[in-house]
Amino acid sequence: MSAPLRNPAPVLRFAPSPTGLIHVGNARTALLNALIARRAGGTFILRFDDTDAARSRAEYADAIAADLAWLGIAPDVTVRQSDRLADYAAAAERLKAMGRLYPAYETEEELDLKRGLQRARGLPPVYDRAALALSPEDRARLEAEGRRPHWRFRLDHRVVAWDDGVRGPQQVDTTTLSDPVLVRADGSFLYTLPSVVDDLALGVTQVIRGEDHVTNTAVQIEIFEALGGPVPGFAHHNLLTLPSGEGLSKRLGHLSLSALREAGQEALAVAALSVLVGTSHAVEAVESLDALAAMVDLAAISRAPARFDPADLDALTARTLHLMPFAAAAARLEAEGIGGGTQFWHAMRTNLARFDDARVWWEIVSTPQAGVIADADRAFLVEAATLLPPAPWDGGPWQAIPWEGSLWKAWTGAVKAATGRSGRGLFHPLRLALTGRETGPELAALLPLMGRARAEARLKGDVG
Repeated sequence: MSAPLRNPAPVLRFAPSPTGLIHVGNARTALLNALIARRAGGTFILRFDDTDAARSRAEYADAIAADLAWLGIAPDVTVRQSDRLADYAAAAERLKAMGRLYPAYETEEELDLKRGLQRARGLPPVYDRAALALSPEDRARLEAEGRRPHWRFRLDHRVVAWDDGVRGPQQVDTTTLSDPVLVRADGSFLYTLPSVVDDLALGVTQVIRGEDHVTNTAVQIEIFEALGGPVPGFAHHNLLTLPSGEGLSKRLGHLSLSALREAGQEALAVAALSVLVGTSHAVEAVESLDALAAMVDLAAISRAPARFDPADLDALTARTLHLMPFAAAAARLEAEGIGGGTQFWHAMRTNLARFDDARVWWEIVSTPQAGVIADADRAFLVEAATLLPPAPWDGGPWQAIPWEGSLWKAWTGAVKAATGRSGRGLFHPLRLALTGRETGPELAALLPLMGRARAEARLKGDVG
């Protein structure tokens, strides 16, 4: 039986093939591995399964690394299977010497015919191990005909059991399985052997992956044991689908991380939805990956597929921005040339649907703008301008400006008393004149950022 998921210092890995852009379903796997490693002070490995030289491309590997960095889960270690072919060849030779890896010479057409006959007789289409009965003379004759063998791993034909971190106790009788091909006739390796060899070499303690790999697990456990290494714990999470229920596809570009990033979705929102959807935990915005890591519970993952709805992501991105502390936004604001510091961010964040919206509001408070003034409100706004307090707004620290306290109330109270206006009739014209927008952040927070001269000009109908 494989070991249960264990701590301390777990070693986990994400092993994509660089044959396309990764999507949110791939992100779910990467995040579960990375966050559990992060929470336990362990190691997160990015392993590129790039032995398929015809389809693997360096630009996809670079894009995957960029996507993980965007999510905030840059790996501690990165390896490429294309650099480790000698290790897989050595492992294959060990298995051959043990009699666990044997040559088989059937063509694909011959195997298809066998499977068809088995199905016609009501039997499962399991390889009949005919190659094990070949004599050395038989093999020599076949090779003289130009056939080259593929190599199959001889299963023990026993019940293999493991305690799955998501699905609970599992067992597979390997008599129901075909001996898997590990090495093709051209000498290239299929997924299974390199994966096991790497997990052993890198000390992987926990394998968390999609449920589409459940059927591989019994075979891999037998290979782990044949090679004499410790068997990691296994956990198979449910898969994400489109709202229609259709499965996600790298080839078709469904919900790729790069597309979501370009659309302005927040990485933390993508992470939260990818991890929490399809679990017993409510999907909610989080302030950090550490907070999300604390919510990860493999046992809480549903067995049913989980639907990832981009419409949910829109709302979650907005809520993520509303929670975001200034420390998390500061570098991004600086990169966009947005000033105002903590005051600006705290004034703006609850009004943002996308981070880029912050630039719009920074331009409103910091650059010359013409407000929107209705003819019926001109006299009212001029009078409101004359009542602006004479406090020295500009040049000093915003904390010294009493606008967010009693002075804002005092000014609007004075305008109300002088003009007789109240409610929407009072505040709506002020907002339109000062910002040109129907809605937005609290004006009490905007005015110190805008400055007295700019506010007065806009109230009087000038560009300020």
